[in-house]
Amino acid sequence: MVNLKKYLGAVAGVLVAGYLPGQAAAQVPTRLEACAALPDDRERLACYDRLARGAPVPEQEQAAQALSPEPDQAALDQAAAEGTETSFLSRYWELQPADKRGIFHFRPHRDNYLIATYNDSPNVEPYRPFRALADGGGLSNAELAFQIGFKLKLAENPANLPVDLWFGYTQRSFWQADNREASSPFRETNYQPEVMAVVPLNLDLLGVKLRFVNLGFVHESNGQGSGLSRSWNRSYIQAGFERGEYTLLARAWKRVNESADEDDNPDIEDYLGHGDLVGTWRRDGHEVSLLTRYNFGTDKGALQVGWAFPLAPRLKGYVQYFTGYGHTLIDYNAYQRVFGLGVLVTY
Repeated sequence: MVNLKKYLGAVAGVLVAGYLPGQAAAQVPTRLEACAALPDDRERLACYDRLARGAPVPEQEQAAQALSPEPDQAALDQAAAEGTETSFLSRYWELQPADKRGIFHFRPHRDNYLIATYNDSPNVEPYRPFRALADGGGLSNAELAFQIGFKLKLAENPANLPVDLWFGYTQRSFWQADNREASSPFRETNYQPEVMAVVPLNLDLLGVKLRFVNLGFVHESNGQGSGLSRSWNRSYIQAGFERGEYTLLARAWKRVNESADEDDNPDIEDYLGHGDLVGTWRRDGHEVSLLTRYNFGTDKGALQVGWAFPLAPRLKGYVQYFTGYGHTLIDYNAYQRVFGLGVLVTY
């Protein structure tokens, strides 16, 4: 379905191009591409409005134009001729020719946020041998948690194959900032590098678009030693579906087995299962997401709900609620309910 706001803004820009003399008219196509590079609907529409009025280019739009390589015009023309509409998943994974940005450009990968959390039942068992926490009375219910991540395209259509190769990295940290009796430690940090081969698709399944299939390998660990060490490796397959404002990511994984004397958490799949589903609804800068995983054999799983809402350009308020197992790696076998409130940074 055509994005009406984007279409009207583009038409306004083209009309202005017909009236602007000389150098100003020559700059209009570049300005249009800078506007199109802005992911937020409100910012993009405001950019088109400023273009129609002939206003100066804000620094943010100049930066968006400078940091994002211009899409190939032939690819844009081809997409228009074929009637293929770019979508959120297409822009996120650069699936359509018009969305390609080349290799070695940093792109978003999962949410980047900072939230204050409250955990109704902190998992103290792994930390009992450590004096600082024992003398300080254990763990605080309140923490500061943040997640940062990025992805980088390593190869685009290597050997003319319909696949892109990506590297991604995600880090989640949990800081007992208010636990001064225990010296305010970083209780847990989870590191997650991964490599992914993404195959673009455009299949219509009863009105739902299958946009891509992703084959990946991911390592996840907490960087600890001795009794606090937790880690596992997985290969996975993921499919991305889309319909209008809704996206669904369905993933199934297979753990890479380790020797018994090196396995810190041999029963982790009993609690984290063999895959996950992530559904998201987006409208007018709001995002509501739902993550779920479940092991039918052990009757254990988890549910996480998130809501992001606009605050300022590139910044959203963020509410998160988690219930179940595996809130962090060290807590993979502990049932917890965690509420968080903070901010989320967008691109």
